[in-house]
Amino acid sequence: MDTSLDHCALIAADSAALADAAEANLGATVEHCPGWTVADLVRHVLHVHWFWGTIVERKLTDEEQVGTAPEPAEADLIEAFRRGARRLVEILRAADPTTPVWTWSSQHDAGFVIRHQVQEAAVHRWDAQHAAGCETPIDPAAAADAVDEFLAFSLPEPGDPNRESQQLLAADLILATTDTGQAWTVRDGAVHGTLTATPGTGDGVRLEATASDLLLWLYRRIDLPASGPDAAAVLERFRALTSSG
Repeated sequence: MDTSLDHCALIAADSAALADAAEANLGATVEHCPGWTVADLVRHVLHVHWFWGTIVERKLTDEEQVGTAPEPAEADLIEAFRRGARRLVEILRAADPTTPVWTWSSQHDAGFVIRHQVQEAAVHRWDAQHAAGCETPIDPAAAADAVDEFLAFSLPEPGDPNRESQQLLAADLILATTDTGQAWTVRDGAVHGTLTATPGTGDGVRLEATASDLLLWLYRRIDLPASGPDAAAVLERFRALTSSG
């Protein structure tokens, strides 16, 4: 985790930019969220902000305790989203990152929520801007930290469903940022159908791009070329082994 980042400032900025891009474009299609309009996207992120804000504010250790998010009227959607984003940021700023709370990951504390909400806001901000034809890159340091988090918490693990039926990656995949100078090597884990990631580089299929583009590739927003033996097939196998929203 990059402790130099102001996570809450990043969440606030990307949430505001999402609202700005969506405000006059609510009926547009969101390309990478099948069946969604921009209004659906805004409502989704509003619910995400409410859910995680409630988890951290109430220090909940069971997701079933959260309840149902309030539904704003369509005419109030953007303003409700802005208010909800401000609420989330205020809660996260006041939180002790070490506070135990429920999360979907193996890290069960408010610090995980704070870190993950940066990429949630950034990727969906990109979605809203892309729908409006005005997308801008994700902050390099924030994107690199998000790539690191994705590789730490979102790769297939031994307890995942259908793990035994998955094929192997069968090669090392190196992800490298061209702007922040970081790299990770992804390879098959000791248990069939799992993957591990370690910092650093080596031999294998190489995927190099800006940190923003690597994160967007991990979240299936863009395609990127890779180099090395059987590169296209390795990327396809990585896609089959991982999932992302």
